[in-house]
Amino acid sequence: MNVFIVPVDGILTGITNDAIHIVDPNRNISLTANLWFSAASVIIMGIIVALITDRIIEPRLGRYEGDHLVESAKMSAAEARGLRFAFWGLIGVLVFITLLVAPPGAPLRDPETGAIIGNSPFMNSLIVTVAVLFFAVGTAYGIGAGTMKSTNDIVNAMIKAIQGLAGLIFLLPVISQFLACFNYTNMSTIAALSLADALKTMNLPALWLLIGFVIVVFVLDLIITGAIPKWALFAPVFVPLLMRLNVTPEAVLAAYRVGDSPINAITPLNAYFALIVTFAQKYQKDAGVGTVVALMLPYVLVLMVAWTIFLAAWYLARLPWGL
Repeated sequence: MNVFIVPVDGILTGITNDAIHIVDPNRNISLTANLWFSAASVIIMGIIVALITDRIIEPRLGRYEGDHLVESAKMSAAEARGLRFAFWGLIGVLVFITLLVAPPGAPLRDPETGAIIGNSPFMNSLIVTVAVLFFAVGTAYGIGAGTMKSTNDIVNAMIKAIQGLAGLIFLLPVISQFLACFNYTNMSTIAALSLADALKTMNLPALWLLIGFVIVVFVLDLIITGAIPKWALFAPVFVPLLMRLNVTPEAVLAAYRVGDSPINAITPLNAYFALIVTFAQKYQKDAGVGTVVALMLPYVLVLMVAWTIFLAAWYLARLPWGL
């Protein structure tokens, strides 16, 4: 959920509209179809997450006894100079990127339409742009603070950063091979369609069918972590089905978002799960998959129940889903 419109919203909206056209070719939803519900969810779920962290997770972690030294909060003259250099490095990169994007006919605009957003060189090279931005700011800080005096210092700093990700780099090939074999068997697609058919034949009332849909998405998210592939499977089944029961497609999309979000924190098939384990090992050397799952499980269970209740209350109150 997000209070802003993000790229995935456009894709989910497009898939939803295709499913709507099965029932009503003249009806569409907009990008802001879930904006009010998303904004309210961010506030409510943010409060719940803060309470879980303060009352459950933090007491379980205990006092941190790691090897990180507590340093003085006072900034040295070298650090202040480094921050000034970093600031001007940031300004320099932003100006450089602006010159490549802003003027008409700029090299990073779409050569055919002249647009910046969409299939433009700027959007296709965002990873490189972000990398250049961090490299320039980090190097500028090092030069200003006096911690980098030659190109060897810059290379050594990059090597040090990569060393911390050695475990993750080793795990990624294993994970990618597992996912490739899993997708090759089409097990996830078969499971998704089987659960969808079972829920469709139960003849439940609209609200209970909506809640059942949330549970099905929640379960399937363990093996299909991507929001877009799951919605491509579910939308053609559930959007027309629930529309025939007078449930708006905006409500169906909101229910999908609720079921798709919480379980991502504990599924090992999540693309970022290995990275989270790597970060955890920085503070607890023996941390593993079980450690992260145990810490995240209270969030998953509480958010799943609370968010589903919130969805049901929103639906029964007939509040607007979007703008």
